[in-house]
Amino acid sequence: MRNRLRSVLVVALAVAAAVLAVPGTASAAQTTVGFDVSYPQCGKTLPALRAFAVVGVNGGLATKPNPCLGTQLAWAWKSSGVVPSQPAAQLYLNTANPGEIRSQVSTWPKTGTTPYGPCDGGNSAACSYEYGWERASNSVTSVFAPAAEVAGVKTDPAGYTWWLDVETMNTWQSGSSEARARNRATLEGMTDYVVSRGGKVGLYSTNSQWGQIVGSVPASSPLAGKPSWLAGAASLSGAKANCAKPALVPGGKVTLTQYVQGGWDRNYSC
Repeated sequence: MRNRLRSVLVVALAVAAAVLAVPGTASAAQTTVGFDVSYPQCGKTLPALRAFAVVGVNGGLATKPNPCLGTQLAWAWKSSGVVPSQPAAQLYLNTANPGEIRSQVSTWPKTGTTPYGPCDGGNSAACSYEYGWERASNSVTSVFAPAAEVAGVKTDPAGYTWWLDVETMNTWQSGSSEARARNRATLEGMTDYVVSRGGKVGLYSTNSQWGQIVGSVPASSPLAGKPSWLAGAASLSGAKANCAKPALVPGGKVTLTQYVQGGWDRNYSC
């Protein structure tokens, strides 16, 4: 009887181990995969199992809100949080610098005091910095805070990591090192605003796009030392390999990598 019971226990343990090894089962609730979502996922059933989530505050442009932000924030805060280095709910902001076409936009600043001197409405590093500061301020106070309040989640910016989404599909200045420096100033303005509110800042891009938009970053820049979230992988193995790529800025470290699988943006914590 004792030997028979032992055999039954061995079989039961083997079955349990097999179940735990199958992805997508209820027992896989401790997945270490993260997801990022934004306005393209409005109305979709979001992944039930996730270790952490990054939600886009904007609707593809720095001047537009994500209409599903509240719903997605509530979903993000229900992530398991089993990856110690990745907060369960994180955010990202769209970025841009339309200084070269400032006559075509209504949000380009006319005044402002910045680390680059006063902004007078021209296409300068000062006005680029002011633009970044104002876009971040608007996204945090006029878009994020009301949505978070409605969702019943943390409304204090200090409670989040804010990733700056830097991609060539948005409007940037180009053609010279001076243009890239102005783009950098915009990201510095956004960074300084978020930090002034107690938030943590990270940088999302690929090494190629970052080089095209921003170029080199001096060690004295507010961007230096910030963590990098690298895009571009098509598989988990590719995402893991990207952890070994150079960080986007000096003193930084690649802490998160993105890969696309099954139509979802998934993320691997380095």
